[in-house]
Amino acid sequence: MSAVKRQRTVVGDGSLALRIGDRIRSARLNAGLTQQQLADGRYTKSYISALEKGHAKPSMAALSFIAQRLALPPAQFLAGDDVRWTRLEADLLLASGRWQEAVDAYEAMSPTSTERSIRAEVLRGQAEALCRLGRGVEAIGPATEAVALFMALGREADAALAGYWLANALYLEENTAEARSILRAWLDRIRGGLQVDPDLQMRMLTAIAYVETWDGDHAAAVTYLEEARALSIDLDDRRRAAFLSALALAHQESGNLEYAISTGIESLALFRAADASHEAALLENNLANAYLAVGNLARARELAVDARRQYERINDDRELARVLDTEARISLAGGEVEKAVGLAKRAVAVARAVDNRKAMADALLTLARAAVAAKETELITNSYERAARLLRRHGPRMRLQQVLGEWAEVLAGTGQHEQAYQLMREALRYSADAGSAVEERDGGLATTG
Repeated sequence: MSAVKRQRTVVGDGSLALRIGDRIRSARLNAGLTQQQLADGRYTKSYISALEKGHAKPSMAALSFIAQRLALPPAQFLAGDDVRWTRLEADLLLASGRWQEAVDAYEAMSPTSTERSIRAEVLRGQAEALCRLGRGVEAIGPATEAVALFMALGREADAALAGYWLANALYLEENTAEARSILRAWLDRIRGGLQVDPDLQMRMLTAIAYVETWDGDHAAAVTYLEEARALSIDLDDRRRAAFLSALALAHQESGNLEYAISTGIESLALFRAADASHEAALLENNLANAYLAVGNLARARELAVDARRQYERINDDRELARVLDTEARISLAGGEVEKAVGLAKRAVAVARAVDNRKAMADALLTLARAAVAAKETELITNSYERAARLLRRHGPRMRLQQVLGEWAEVLAGTGQHEQAYQLMREALRYSADAGSAVEERDGGLATTG
């Protein structure tokens, strides 16, 4: 593939750049900072000087950094009611991680954005913000419309980015088949010559790896991530950390725990350096699972507790459900059965409250295992039944096969052989279906080139 020049969104109006520069200088002086102090950690003194004089056009990332350093909202530096700058303001909120505020800003603009190119950009930003909030079902509509608008305008590279967020929204809703189809289609276009930012290609490869991991095809996930590795060299710390986190998870799921731990530790250091609390907590939970798998319960518990505290602090119940399940499994492995039951019950309740079906299925399985250890017959049956019912309805089938197999073994161990036999027959049927699906996926992958 030929080299692609990286695109960067900047303020493109000279008079606006001058006004922003004046406001940056005024805010800096009010804060008692020198240009060097304001720039420290990311930019140079000369760059800040150029911004203040209006000689340089500030990027969204630069404005977000400066606003954070000066403890001011990015909107403080913006002026005018033109829809372009209102959109820039929303883009700044998105870039600085203020996702709900970004959603509010984009939604306020959507009805008034009649010019197709502006509407497409607003809808794409709205879809991204909703995805980052975990609200996939709400993101599907704006992402779909954004793709259609960009394609009609002949802006295929922009449509690719909107398509990425559409796939992300579908993945959040656990529609992995559609998410995979969309990502593969865009990757085929990119491999066929569509020029996009290498960062987007890497993100698509990482995303489809997550899809394959969710569906249990860990070998395919690792293959996609190894393809992405060559594109990750020039990423900033935060994005490289995200890539390494995905790579660590894929290797963990494929059984390469030593590689998963070493890569995860590298990723965690980068996330912490980038002050990315949410991502760091996510990785800490994944690392806790890796340490649990190798039997280092003390380190696993330490990481899981830290991740839980982070999620409680930022009120992220969607991820909190997952880390509570991790803590439950750590407690169960350490023989703390009563504690494991309590944590698993809490994980189920939190997952149900935020409609995180994957976390709920995982927590129900953990609860069933803890109930087996506690010899609570009614809780065993209830937990396995609920997990199986949820997975029959939403998948993935490989996970359902696992639940049915475990449940059958428990029933057989208590002499309930007829029920165990029926469950094993169902599990084997899903196993055959999963095998056919893998063959179809492998055939498709072979044609992507």
